[in-house]
Amino acid sequence: MRALTCLLLLAGVAAAGDREAPRAVPPQSAGVGRLVPDLTATAVGGKAVSLATLAKSSKAVAVAVTSTSCPLSRKYLATLAKLEAEFGPQGVAFVYVNPVATDDGAAIAKAVAAHGIQGAYVADAGFAAGLGATSTGDFFVIDARRTLVYRGAIDDQYGVGFALDAPRTRYAHAALTQILAGQPVAIPATTAPGCLLDLTPPLETKFAAVTYHDRVSRIVAANCAECHRAGGVGPFALDTLAALAAHKAMVRKVVEAGTMPPWHAAPQPGKWANDRTLSTADKADLLAWLKNGLPPGDPADAPLPRAFAEGWAIGTPDKILQLPKPIAVKATGTMPYQTVTVETGLTAEAWVQAVEIRPTDRAVVHHVLVFAGGLKQRLVERDGYFAAYVPGNGHQIFPPGFAKKLPAGATLRFQIHYTPAGTATTDQLRIGLKFAAGPPPRELKVAGLANHALAIPPHAADHQEVASVRVPADAVVVAFLPHLHVRGKSCRYELVAPDGTATTLLEVPHYDFNWQLRYELAEPLKVPRGSTLRFTARYDNSKGNPANPDPAAAVRWGPQTTDEMLLGYLDYYLVGAKP
Repeated sequence: MRALTCLLLLAGVAAAGDREAPRAVPPQSAGVGRLVPDLTATAVGGKAVSLATLAKSSKAVAVAVTSTSCPLSRKYLATLAKLEAEFGPQGVAFVYVNPVATDDGAAIAKAVAAHGIQGAYVADAGFAAGLGATSTGDFFVIDARRTLVYRGAIDDQYGVGFALDAPRTRYAHAALTQILAGQPVAIPATTAPGCLLDLTPPLETKFAAVTYHDRVSRIVAANCAECHRAGGVGPFALDTLAALAAHKAMVRKVVEAGTMPPWHAAPQPGKWANDRTLSTADKADLLAWLKNGLPPGDPADAPLPRAFAEGWAIGTPDKILQLPKPIAVKATGTMPYQTVTVETGLTAEAWVQAVEIRPTDRAVVHHVLVFAGGLKQRLVERDGYFAAYVPGNGHQIFPPGFAKKLPAGATLRFQIHYTPAGTATTDQLRIGLKFAAGPPPRELKVAGLANHALAIPPHAADHQEVASVRVPADAVVVAFLPHLHVRGKSCRYELVAPDGTATTLLEVPHYDFNWQLRYELAEPLKVPRGSTLRFTARYDNSKGNPANPDPAAAVRWGPQTTDEMLLGYLDYYLVGAKP
């Protein structure tokens, strides 16, 4: 076992460039959703510790990596003691793991006594290595079936080179609250400040074979079941062994091709907080299982069933608005976009901290964009969308301190794309809004890089169009949502410095109109005043494009799928601006 590598300077002081608060990371990159091995050790005081035993007798297990020689770990021990005091009586078992071989036993005993720690304190590097710990600030939450449901920071109060009087975001507290309530963890993975660890996992923690119950069921739950389940928007369920076996040929094809789970950004590991890409390990294990006879494994290793909200995913809305009448959706063929305007009835401005769109027949709703404006304001796509619905994601809960503004007398314009599903039906969308108590520290805005003058010649197989805007004030970009129609082939966002140097922010090499994906940055991007944001798209108007309705047409901007658009949406906020 290799030794602890601590990158903190004495007393926890670091260079300004190292002062980084926790940030969300893709759950799969943090191991969230995996079965945690049955790690065992002897705690300080001689008591035997087994994760499997603790999980069976608890509602959840919280494992905090700590060290008496790491400055950040020492600061966080009081916070951990408070978490244990609050959640221990609710059925959460706490384990403290110290992987630093040189930490003094007397110092450990003193720290345990000083903070009144009741959970098992394990001084064992192998235990931490089995968890995959990389920092003495790592905090793990494991459910009753040993599935990892949260991994990351305790909160954002302390970091390398900084300290706040109180945390802004209590990640561990939120994760424990949500898991006890039977809810999915809203932020399942973050970076964790602390002294870095370089640990080699012991061989005995590695699983010998891939089976459905210990591995594949968790891969499917984390990456597929949101859509492919009873009542989901996927064409068939995949949430049981029998269902997966029945569709194994199709699953194998789309996983090998990389078309499922849907994610179209060029590979940039760690850049996107909502990256849907299967990890290399998950993809290899799933394909190996499909090729090797679908071994079921031990049902005792199965995860807890994933719970999906029957009601509003954002919680009970403060305000619900619905289309004034149902929209008829025919059985076959295609339908033009439906545009419906709804009055909000707001008599004063409101700050929206969560929004959710709920179709009454999800099977026929391809995507929805909602635009918001004042009573007399002309709503234009390039001014930015207010809310969006795509298969598998119809809601947004904005981070603490962020909200979107709805002015008094605001109207909402719904732009709805229906896809007939074989049976005539109707749909009457609703939108739910949850309001903040008042103006937030930061107003979240959306802008669209648009080119209304686009002109795609007939039969052009690779035509390029560009939209750009000069940035008038310092801003921070948090997400991108490119929007083209069926001739869209590829697209790219770039940041152009005043000297002309261009940096690619998002590359979508194979755009697919069937998936209106939003790409959320794991680390927000600072965009300085005077630079230029550029959105470039390429179109295929040839007969080689099977989705092309008319290769002989000269295509212009328009709202229907037979027309085209060049819209590079981005979510941002202005630096220093007061809402």
